[in-house]
Amino acid sequence: MSAFPDLMETTAEDEQEHFDLPDDWLLLSDPDVSEVEQQLVLAALKEPRLSAGRMVEHFEQAFARHLGRAHAVAVASGTIGVWLALRAMGIGPGDEVIASPYGWHQVAHAVGLTGARVVFSDINYWTGCLDPVRAATQITPATRAILAGNINGHPAAWHELRAVADQHGLKLIEDSTEAIGSRYRGCEVGTFGDVSVFDFSQPSALCCGEGGMLVTDDATLAAELRYLRSRSIADRRSVSVGSRVPLQASMSELTAALGAGQLARLPELLERRKAVERCYLEQMQSFEGIKPPYVGQDVDEVHWMLFIVHLGKRFTASACEQIIEDMSAESIESVLYCQPLHQQFHYQQLGWKRGQFPLVERIADRAMALPFHGHLEPDHVKFIVKTMKDSSVNVGAGAAIY
Repeated sequence: MSAFPDLMETTAEDEQEHFDLPDDWLLLSDPDVSEVEQQLVLAALKEPRLSAGRMVEHFEQAFARHLGRAHAVAVASGTIGVWLALRAMGIGPGDEVIASPYGWHQVAHAVGLTGARVVFSDINYWTGCLDPVRAATQITPATRAILAGNINGHPAAWHELRAVADQHGLKLIEDSTEAIGSRYRGCEVGTFGDVSVFDFSQPSALCCGEGGMLVTDDATLAAELRYLRSRSIADRRSVSVGSRVPLQASMSELTAALGAGQLARLPELLERRKAVERCYLEQMQSFEGIKPPYVGQDVDEVHWMLFIVHLGKRFTASACEQIIEDMSAESIESVLYCQPLHQQFHYQQLGWKRGQFPLVERIADRAMALPFHGHLEPDHVKFIVKTMKDSSVNVGAGAAIY
């Protein structure tokens, strides 16, 4: 019998009310979890270890095989994964890492957590990814690495980024937190960096709630990543462990079980999302001025993390906010895709400011993310697009255009 029965009853009621509301909404993301994942999680619960057990090892091996990479190291999140990678590469105070201020910004936070300095660089206007030419102009004697992402699923220009990194003796870190399944020049994302990072939180197609994965072909780097990830039982009485203090950054067995099930179903998950994408593209044909999402010439396939609509320059910030409010009034969740890092308070205290990266700002001010997941039906997509189209006319800004 619980010592807090009233509290438990209230909590259950509150949770029921909380979960009733989203059922009526078209949510930005909605994980696709089947009985496969449920059975694996139940199996993990029956194991004697809920951390550092067989399921984590299985997930790591399966993920490495999927990408054709030699090593995979499961971690607690993509941000922690990048932090571990930078630390394993010996990058810290006094060093610089070039990155874009646009995209899934939690990853770039890892640079500051190591004590290194993040140096922002502008993007390619069409892909949204870090521009190799502009990045090269930011290199100084203190630069140690380039951190580039596959923004919203679109692969970066990895051939050119690798050339820049090799020319200047820099590490190349690939952020694939937004892009699982996308392909560039015949290879899947996650195969281009000295180390590549994935994140499995929402709205990733492979969703575990939390967690991430680092992949590399460097055995020495993989060993250091595993060391820094957590202290093992074997090291409990070691006097040398403190020479490089590890972090408690492991993935649980339950998260790994969920991830392993999602990975086994990944082709199915991606195809369901592709079907939704096709519905969006069909409906967008009636939306004057909206162009199909851009796909670069060296890109074989893009699996979008979210469906992004780029509104024209006639749309002010207040107009975009009004559209989001109008969508919300119809129980449709939508958001501006990104608040660039150089416009956020922490980085402004470090000297970054609006106006430094015009291409980032031109896109970010008017890039709107719409619901995108495998549970959307054609009628849902039709309603979403119609609602946004009507709202864009109502705000008086004219047609939405790139």
